[in-house]
Amino acid sequence: MIISVIRFLNIIVAALLAGISVGIWIGFNPLDLSPSTYIEQQQNTIRSLNVLMISLVVFATVITIISAFLQKGNKEDLIVLLIASLFFISCILISRFGNQSINKIIMTWTTDSLPANLSELRDKWWSFHIMRTIAELIALFLVTWISIKKN
Repeated sequence: MIISVIRFLNIIVAALLAGISVGIWIGFNPLDLSPSTYIEQQQNTIRSLNVLMISLVVFATVITIISAFLQKGNKEDLIVLLIASLFFISCILISRFGNQSINKIIMTWTTDSLPANLSELRDKWWSFHIMRTIAELIALFLVTWISIKKN
């Protein structure tokens, strides 16, 4: 019973995390926005989602590792879940050393004083976001596959 609950939570948390990231990817593509619109939108997104996204990816990582070790008797499940954990860890690293460092800079910008390197940092942030989203989707796929396959 506990494995079923953990698997269920694992799918829900991974799906929430990946779903938010896919929503950002689809709905917040900054390439066609004016600089002032981008700054306002990005700062609002950072304020709204920063803590939530960090919490979800940490929780997804921890619960995936717990799920893996609860299923250590099944080598295939253990390995696949550990691989999913590595994808979640990659999301943490991409966020920490990619997106978060740029977020700190973006939060200092104003629409009255546009930075000269806005396009460069915007594009860099966007690339990190796409990498992170792909990693989250792969982890979600692996977690879901293990949870629904028949042993």
